[in-house]
Amino acid sequence: MKRLFALALVAAPLLAASASTAAQSMRPGQWEMSNKMNTSNVETNQAMQAMLKQLANLPPEQRAKVEAMMAQNGATMPKLAPNGGISVSACITAEMAKRQEVPTGQQGNCKSNNQPVTGGMNLSFICTNPASSGQGHLTFAGDTAFTMTMDVTTEARGKPEQMTIETSGRWLGACNAAH
Repeated sequence: MKRLFALALVAAPLLAASASTAAQSMRPGQWEMSNKMNTSNVETNQAMQAMLKQLANLPPEQRAKVEAMMAQNGATMPKLAPNGGISVSACITAEMAKRQEVPTGQQGNCKSNNQPVTGGMNLSFICTNPASSGQGHLTFAGDTAFTMTMDVTTEARGKPEQMTIETSGRWLGACNAAH
């Protein structure tokens, strides 16, 4: 389940911003990215909601450790988004925006293939550790917003699992002073 949570947190923004060949780009600054994961597996959906509640109720010492780890990767503590998904705030530096890169902290060996199309990109990825793959489409709304839908295959409880991740990203302004 932790792998699904990590995948939902990092796969969508990683893919959303990894193609340097896209005609449009992300504006440097603080971004909020909301990811909603939909699966046909009720157990997985319930586990995701339980994990979010646990994050919200961490003891202060544990919360501080998680927040520090996230801050090292330029992101904030995940929280419940208005759409019922996971929301993360991250600082995109000028260099990262030029490379179309988001601070995801993704681990593993992943390769992406992103093809620019009018108004956005067609995206695909494959990871070997943890094993997952996906494809989808990103639509830019200028340089301050995007929406994306990804169909992802991963493994949960030893079985392949299909999910759709819907992501929206919006530029908030200049990066926080800590970044």
